[in-house]
Amino acid sequence: KIYSLGLDIGSTTVKTVILDEEGKIIHAKYQRHFSKVRETAAEQVAEIGKEFPDAQFHLAITGSAGLGLATAAGLPFVQEVHSAFISVKKDYPDADCVIEHGGADAKISFLTGGTEQRMNGSCAGGTGAFIDQTASLFGIETQELNALAAEAHTIHPIASRCGVFSKTDIQNLAARNVSRADIAASVFNAVAMQVLASLARGRDITPKVFFCGGPFAFLPELKKRFLDAFGIAESDCIEPEHAQLIPAIGCALLAETQSKRPVRLAELIHMLRFGQETAATDMAHRLPPLFVSKAEYDTWFRHKQGHDVPRAKFDTSAPNDYFLGIDSGSTTTKLVLLNADGKVVYTDYRHNNGDSFRTFSDALQKLHASAAVPENVVVKASCATGYGENLLRTAFGLDFGIVETMAHFLAAKRIESQVSFVLDIGGQDMKAIFVEHGSIRRIEINEACSSGCGSFIETFANMLGYNVSDFAHMAATAQHPYDLGTRCTVFMNSKVKQAMREGVAVADIAAGFSYSVVKNCLFKVLKLKHTDELGKKIVVQGGTFRNHSIARALELQTGCNVSFCDLPELMGAYGAALYAKRQHEKETR
Repeated sequence: KIYSLGLDIGSTTVKTVILDEEGKIIHAKYQRHFSKVRETAAEQVAEIGKEFPDAQFHLAITGSAGLGLATAAGLPFVQEVHSAFISVKKDYPDADCVIEHGGADAKISFLTGGTEQRMNGSCAGGTGAFIDQTASLFGIETQELNALAAEAHTIHPIASRCGVFSKTDIQNLAARNVSRADIAASVFNAVAMQVLASLARGRDITPKVFFCGGPFAFLPELKKRFLDAFGIAESDCIEPEHAQLIPAIGCALLAETQSKRPVRLAELIHMLRFGQETAATDMAHRLPPLFVSKAEYDTWFRHKQGHDVPRAKFDTSAPNDYFLGIDSGSTTTKLVLLNADGKVVYTDYRHNNGDSFRTFSDALQKLHASAAVPENVVVKASCATGYGENLLRTAFGLDFGIVETMAHFLAAKRIESQVSFVLDIGGQDMKAIFVEHGSIRRIEINEACSSGCGSFIETFANMLGYNVSDFAHMAATAQHPYDLGTRCTVFMNSKVKQAMREGVAVADIAAGFSYSVVKNCLFKVLKLKHTDELGKKIVVQGGTFRNHSIARALELQTGCNVSFCDLPELMGAYGAALYAKRQHEKETR
């Protein structure tokens, strides 16, 4: 038999739908691809082959990540807004407005009074990926975020333009002890307001309203927030049976008219694989590898050792004085405990998960309960820095507070006494300290934009299906880094999608991020004219530099030698502990 096959290959998922001669669905699959677009599409096609071994198919492809695949494989492509339009008009002719919400796309189609279709451009703010980022911040799945939102009582304003700005708002709400339920509902509300502002743009949303896309299919609380934002009732909506498959269904409906001839699935799999090989040979927009080989990386890393933080063990023979430093950052909390000689005897590093207060409390309890910590430990002075400095000082009665830049400067001087430039890249901020004759000459920090920071990189690593550690390792071994430019989170999302459509390997995308972080710092934040301004003794800090490929990219871009220690993510807390020790010694003299 000959069937109609629709493939909807989006920014985060692959959907396949098969229709019989009467237009009824006889097969459907919805699956996240975790950036393995072609592999997931081929996998779904192979599964279809087991169910329909002798069939032939008219087919067409749609979706934001489907264009490149269709072009490379020589298969017909249908624009996704049009695909959804065809499906809705066939099965739901009384629909007046179609709102589609995808992984990185949002669309509105007005079907009466003249058809008008609107779609977000480069901006992925207020889409499914935005919701994924928020769930990731809390360390939960999106369905759990939906369950939390169902228990909410109050809606708070949250920026939804991109994950970076929203993360700052969410952190602030968490610091004020706002419940997770209220934050979850506020995030969904922000998504609805973003779509209302960017796509409705003054045109009334009138019944009947048709909601489709994966987020609406699996997150009912999101739909409730849309109804509230648009001022419409549940009875004014159409509940489709397969909300997550609408564009794929429309694509299948168009398949016979779009395809030149029916194909067998074995031939289709071959076309997909051939397209992948063709796209992979395209070396446009590539950069030099960070390391030519693993041997070069190993040699480079050996030369970087020698700047480690001085450490010691606890002295159990007699009572000793210790000094505690805390860096309560935007995404993590760090603790460093120094002995009387200024050596590190204890460290703690953990994610905030949206609650700086509880995170620090848990870290203190672990310190107190640790078998490695003797009973004769006496903390003579404590100091906090970072986003949560004021909160923790007030709540826990800490002795001192210090501005982050000064904490990092103190730590850098302990690592390299002749330091000329300090670059700290944290979860959402970037600090650059220019030093001359041992004193700070100039300080630069990022302002509204957090592109190139740790949270920025972690978000995209997770979006591509990897943890940060694996992402960093892949970057160091990539042979053809993809040039992503210097873009904010929103536009970088579009650039990454383009790379995926072109069949670029994830390792090359990871290495491209390393270059992008450095270019963003040098040319967007610092606006350097000459790298001579950095001097010869550069020290880098922050958890972002656990990714050694970023330090290497900085060297390649500046031609300067870069130093880092074995605990780059703890330098803020280390500097705070040094300050606590210094202030205590001043007071006791």
